[in-house]
Amino acid sequence: MTVEATEITELYKERWKVELFFKWIKQHLKVKTFWGQNPDDIKTQIYCAIITYCLATVCGSEFKSERKIYEILQILSISLYNKTPLKETVRNMNF
Repeated sequence: MTVEATEITELYKERWKVELFFKWIKQHLKVKTFWGQNPDDIKTQIYCAIITYCLATVCGSEFKSERKIYEILQILSISLYNKTPLKETVRNMNF
């Protein structure tokens, strides 16, 4: 009972930011299961998912694609071993 009300408010705001971050992760990154139990393993998997999402966003922006990021990620997962240039693949793939 010795904590100021403003400090409690600030703590709640920071907690809410963490909640929103994890909500964003659930909605956008599609991390269904964690491959490890160790906190470092989980961090690495989340970092990889965020980097993949960012790279797909950059690809969409660079190629001036009208596709959504989710569609670009699907195209990349389907055409992983395809030798067609990525720009053509994103433009020509039909869903």
